[in-house]
Amino acid sequence: MNRSREERLQIMLSSHERKAIDDWRFSTRMPSRAAAIRELLRRGLKAEGFELADGDTKSGDFGVLENGSDE
Repeated sequence: MNRSREERLQIMLSSHERKAIDDWRFSTRMPSRAAAIRELLRRGLKAEGFELADGDTKSGDFGVLENGSDE
């Protein structure tokens, strides 16, 4: 299976968001942070039952942590 990766995606995370991703990565034994993020994206894209953005929402209004805080 050839999975060539030709695109780089850069995102900014708070230290709390990064820790949440790393904690999930280690608990699920993912081989790398990139693999963990790809798996989380895959799961998110398959998910149903969420509200769509209204068009007036800013990028900073979306976060990794459920409560939306950086703490």
